[in-house]
Amino acid sequence: MSILRILPKLFVGIFAVFLGLAGAVTAHEIRPAYLQIDEMAANRFKVVWRTPMLSGMRLPVALRLPDSVRNLTTPTERDLPDSLVETRVIETADGSLAGERVEFVGLQATITDVLVRVHMLDGAVTTTMIHPSQPWVDVASRPGRLDVAKTFIMHGIDHILFGYDHLLFVLALMFIARSWRALLLTVTAFTAAHSITLTLATLGFVHVPGPPVEAAIAFSILLLACEIIRIQKGQTSLTAQRPWMVAFAFGLLHGLGFAGALSELALPAGDIPLALLFFNVGVEIGQLMFIAAVIGLIALVRLARYPAWLGRHAFTTATYAIGAMSAFWFVERVAAF
Repeated sequence: MSILRILPKLFVGIFAVFLGLAGAVTAHEIRPAYLQIDEMAANRFKVVWRTPMLSGMRLPVALRLPDSVRNLTTPTERDLPDSLVETRVIETADGSLAGERVEFVGLQATITDVLVRVHMLDGAVTTTMIHPSQPWVDVASRPGRLDVAKTFIMHGIDHILFGYDHLLFVLALMFIARSWRALLLTVTAFTAAHSITLTLATLGFVHVPGPPVEAAIAFSILLLACEIIRIQKGQTSLTAQRPWMVAFAFGLLHGLGFAGALSELALPAGDIPLALLFFNVGVEIGQLMFIAAVIGLIALVRLARYPAWLGRHAFTTATYAIGAMSAFWFVERVAAF
């Protein structure tokens, strides 16, 4: 049985989930906060705390340092277009932050993560991603070898699984694929393309403003929905004959959207190569998890029996729903320029 005939029955339930989530959070709307601690001397540290601005308001999260710490300089603030940066120099009583806890008061009431980077005088660097469910970090005496890999792999997985527009695009590609071979080629082309632009953009070779990219991503989903309708009506097109070519072309665009997740962290140049590698691995793992979940649901659908008319009407309804949601995203993002 072809994928095209199975997915419509499945998509009705999946799309309801997307619809509920999209009403509350648009893709990539919440930028992460960033804390950097650099050891300057035996008991002195420079602290840089960057919080994103949401609709002109600072993220309601406060940095709470250990009680054993005192400020050597008064915290100074600098306003950026998308964030507020606070800088200070602190001193510790025992000469070390190892084993101390840094808290993020109010983080548990948000959906924002915090990237924490601690750089010691001996060259040791610890990178940790903090989530609202655990709004604190315990400074490690020595970083584990897999800390950076784990942090950015998880960041990549989170980014793709909460990037509803990217997932909706992948799901639309699965609507177009008429066989498992076509699906494999199409998804592989999409992966290769967004990996290319993700790398180029993160390394600074390509720079495109985020808002136009996000609007274009929404428009790409709308175009794909129109192509699905054309295919349903029996009309021939490049998308029907060479879906992998269309997936590759749009994948270049989606890669620029993925790159925004790393550029928003304002990482030091030396951290970018490893962050890029492991973030990209995380994105691919998350994408494969989503595809595997859909395929698993397909297997369950095969065990159930549905009237023939349900599949036909569900396919049309789901396709128009994809188009309506992507059109809404497109208008919303263009209006936000």
